[in-house]
Amino acid sequence: MTNQPVPEDPTWEAKRRRAGIAAFLVGAAASIAFFAFFPGLPHVIDWGAIIVSLSIGGLARWAWQSRITKNHATPR
Repeated sequence: MTNQPVPEDPTWEAKRRRAGIAAFLVGAAASIAFFAFFPGLPHVIDWGAIIVSLSIGGLARWAWQSRITKNHATPR
């Protein structure tokens, strides 16, 4: 049985997790809105648009969490 690493600061981990969830939701909502309202696109939300939106949300989550982690690790 492997031991799970214990987070050094549970409040920091909780803040990082909440920020990741918020970034995912914003990224996914923005891309769904793009597919729904951008002129010239068919105004149909199909499975491709949903998969792309979830991917963009995941990318936004990853980018935001790496940014705040890098800023947290950098001494001021």
